[in-house]
Amino acid sequence: QVQLLESGGGSVQAGGFLRLSCAASGYSYSTNGMGWFRQAPVKEREGVAFIYRIGGITKYVDYVKGRFTISRDNAKNTVYLQMNSLKPEDTAMYYCVAHFMGGDWNRAVNIMYWGQGTQVSVSS
Repeated sequence: QVQLLESGGGSVQAGGFLRLSCAASGYSYSTNGMGWFRQAPVKEREGVAFIYRIGGITKYVDYVKGRFTISRDNAKNTVYLQMNSLKPEDTAMYYCVAHFMGGDWNRAVNIMYWGQGTQVSVSS
């Protein structure tokens, strides 16, 4: 079992930035990567970014490319999401995830482990 603990959410104005962190514990060495999903009210949960443990290959959903950066520290079993130029439409609950089981990386059904979530609110 893998446990994921997020931190770093909060409220900012449009154009601002936040940095999310997620620490993994348990059998995290057995996962192939970690990432972030988000869910806004009345919307489906969607993938934002993912980074593979081996090689550090990154994946991003199109509408955060150039604004968000995912990184990881394998020694600390921690993944980060640097979010710049935030927009009101980025407002959502952000979930740390681990282990992509195949198929499309940004589909919730293909993710094995989930954190509890951290709220990000961006005001205009």
